[in-house]
Amino acid sequence: MNVSRCVARLAFVATLAAMLAGCASPPPPRPIEPARPQFTSPISAQQVMGKWGLAAYHRPEDAARTEAQARQGCRQPYVINAGPSGGFMMYLADDAQPSEVVSKQVGNGPIYIGLPDEPPGARSDREVLRFDGQVLVLKWMDPEVAGRYGTMVYVRCP
Repeated sequence: MNVSRCVARLAFVATLAAMLAGCASPPPPRPIEPARPQFTSPISAQQVMGKWGLAAYHRPEDAARTEAQARQGCRQPYVINAGPSGGFMMYLADDAQPSEVVSKQVGNGPIYIGLPDEPPGARSDREVLRFDGQVLVLKWMDPEVAGRYGTMVYVRCP
C-alpha cells in the first residue's frame, strides 16, 4: 500500500473521530437565572381565614373613622377562605375571582400579601401596615391601584 494513501486514510479517520467527538460533547451551559430571595410567611392562612368587615381610606387622618366603618361592614362580610395550596383566597385588584395569596417577608423587611410565585413587594402585592389578629390594614403596591382603592381596612367579624 502506498504511504501517501495510508497518511490520507489516517487523516480522514482522525478528522472523522474529531467530528464525532464534537457531537458527543455536552451542550454549552445555559445562563443561570438570578435566584429569588427566599421569603417566609409570617402570617398564616389560619390567622386570616374568616369573615371580615371591609372599608378603605385615601387620607391617613381617616384611618380611625374607616376602622369603625369596617366594623359595620360585618353585615355583608368579606370572606377569606383557605387556598388549595396552603395560602388563602383574596381578590386581587380588578379580578372577579379570588386568587390564592400568601404573606411574604424577606428577613426583617416589610410583610406583603400577594401571589406566591412573585417576589415580596411585587406591583400586585399589598403591604401589611397593621395586623393584630383582629384588624388587618393593607396598602396596594401599585400606585394606580392604590389611588383607586385606597388603603384597605379589614376588621374581624364577631
